[in-house]
Amino acid sequence: MSTMAEPPAELTSQNSNPTQEQQKPTATPEQLVAKSIAPVKPQFLRPPPSRTSQNDTASSTVSDSNNNISKSNINTTSVVAKEKKSKRQLKRERQQEKKSAVSLCPELAKTGNVDSCPYKNNCRFNHDLEAFKAQKPEDLEGECPFVDGEGSCCPYGLACRFYGTHKGNDGVRNGKKQLSEINGLSKDVQKLLWKNKMKFLKADSVLKSLGLMGPGKSKVKKVDEEEVEKVVDANDSHGTNENGCGDGGNESAGKLDCTAEELAGDDVDGALTDEVRPQKKAKAAVEGNGCSGEEVNGSGIPEKDIEINCPLETEPELVTDKLEVIADSVETDGSLKLHPREKKLIDFRGKLFLAPLTTVGNLPFRRVCKTLGADVTCGEMAMCTNLLQGQASEWALLRRHSSEDLFGVQICGAYPDTVTRTAELIDQECTVDFIDINMGCPIDIVVNKGAGSSLLTKPMRMKSIIEATSGTVEKPITVKVRTGYFEGKNRIDSLIVDIGKWGASAVTIHGRSRQQRYSKLADWDYIYQCARKSPDSLQVLGNGDVFSFVDWNKHKSDCPELSSCMIARGALIKPWIFTEIKEQRHWDISSGERLNILKDYVRSGLEHWGSDTKGVETTRHFLLEWLSYTYRYVPVGLLDVIPQRLNWRPPSYYGRDDLETLMASDSAADWIRISEMLLGKVPDSFTFAPKHKSNAYDRAENG
Repeated sequence: MSTMAEPPAELTSQNSNPTQEQQKPTATPEQLVAKSIAPVKPQFLRPPPSRTSQNDTASSTVSDSNNNISKSNINTTSVVAKEKKSKRQLKRERQQEKKSAVSLCPELAKTGNVDSCPYKNNCRFNHDLEAFKAQKPEDLEGECPFVDGEGSCCPYGLACRFYGTHKGNDGVRNGKKQLSEINGLSKDVQKLLWKNKMKFLKADSVLKSLGLMGPGKSKVKKVDEEEVEKVVDANDSHGTNENGCGDGGNESAGKLDCTAEELAGDDVDGALTDEVRPQKKAKAAVEGNGCSGEEVNGSGIPEKDIEINCPLETEPELVTDKLEVIADSVETDGSLKLHPREKKLIDFRGKLFLAPLTTVGNLPFRRVCKTLGADVTCGEMAMCTNLLQGQASEWALLRRHSSEDLFGVQICGAYPDTVTRTAELIDQECTVDFIDINMGCPIDIVVNKGAGSSLLTKPMRMKSIIEATSGTVEKPITVKVRTGYFEGKNRIDSLIVDIGKWGASAVTIHGRSRQQRYSKLADWDYIYQCARKSPDSLQVLGNGDVFSFVDWNKHKSDCPELSSCMIARGALIKPWIFTEIKEQRHWDISSGERLNILKDYVRSGLEHWGSDTKGVETTRHFLLEWLSYTYRYVPVGLLDVIPQRLNWRPPSYYGRDDLETLMASDSAADWIRISEMLLGKVPDSFTFAPKHKSNAYDRAENG
């Protein structure tokens, strides 16, 4: 999508010719590199801009009506924290917004006919068409991303910000988005997850066989012999449960699970929500209902409390579940289990792997990277408990575009049962090529729940998770880890052989500890050491500070045992790194070419999030998050030493044109200007502050 032919002349508040204000170099390029400062050619250097004057200028140039843009949020180090609202208050505000003139009924927007809404006066959205038109912002320049020459129509109708380009084709729902994206969450599955009425027969069978669930863990009460006979007779006479499916049926059976597992003395996971999927082999029927007479010892939860929180099911379900408890006494024949070597493996050798990136690694960004040469893509990290609870926002992280021919998802959990059941759920509901388990995330909120890099301190828990997950799904299981939890106490080298034996087909090692977060350089020597120790069946990928084809070549030549390198922040700062590696060149990309990449991202974002006002602003938000990384790129033609290193801090410099100068700005006001070039003016009272703290270094007491 293009909204301008070329950037305007007055893009920045400092638009002087670099030759007029040249700075005399105070240090040689070698000295600058030693200080991790990008050695920009002297003729392009400029004094650091005054933050105060820059803010004043930005507030007047971004929008005449938005005087508070730069004052409130330009300097990312002085962001005022917003008042935290309760969930009830947020829900009330969402309901009020839906009734306001801003939120037009989707059916009314598509057809323009008030009578088209099936809910009439009970609809949650606004039906005042004139009020909506009165407050609707002006249409954006460019064409609607959903309208093409084949006569397809925009699903947002009157609400689309490109309504003027529809050419009277409204009224027919367009299927373009649905055809190009898969891995959505169906409403039926979501409702079962909400009600905790889904079970995982394969996962529970594997957990039981590994001793991670059963009498020793869940304290399931024994069933009397007389009840067993009654259950068997009832099952023989009916053959199905109340949902009309037997052990090998195709319908989901209802279940409420209250299993509370204690693994190695750890606390009970806070959200053991389960999902039902039928088992392919009827012989592998397993424990179905943890509520039928289940008692959790040692957890401090009385049996009566469990029954209150998880009421018993109807009698037919209870009978079926008791039968499944009996069937647990006869373990599934081990010969029926899929051997790890029989799984469909993925050869990562030499492939360009885009790392799973929180917030910025969304589907539109992955599409851009695929266009620029990425071979393997992976969805953003999704929390297992949120997926098992049916949260739509978490399931959105699993969506896959048709251009992603080799795609995996990354999940993160603290306990074998949640991770294994999530893997089974994804295996049955989504189309993926591999499932990656995150065991290296350093974020406090994840680590404090026992997930992410916290697992590096619990090797037996790691073993349980990998063994159970790899034994449940036929998809390859990969693992992402860090060198260790504490700096100076690396431990993956001692676990690398075991990780292969546990069932993982590949492991990615980020060359930093949890304590380092993203500061200091990655320890590639240690990654090489682990790769040389790994068994032949386990592929090892390195991760950390890959920012050019020179880095890629060096790691591959220094350690032939390394299968590939995963690229993370390097792709955020310059997504054309994949093109550079494939073509073995330093691409001195122009500002116009960089702007075209942003245009492609915006168009993909509008297709993904929508072309209405909400979709436009969501696209703008994620574009700004991405721009908070891209400004760190220093063009090749401006450097005295190439290639640029990831840890170099770019000084203030002029670009070769106004747009390049704007793209080099570290001011959020200038990022907003770039977004306005692509998505129009920002709304009133718009503010932005990036979420990431990429150089954070945790305190020693926090690990």
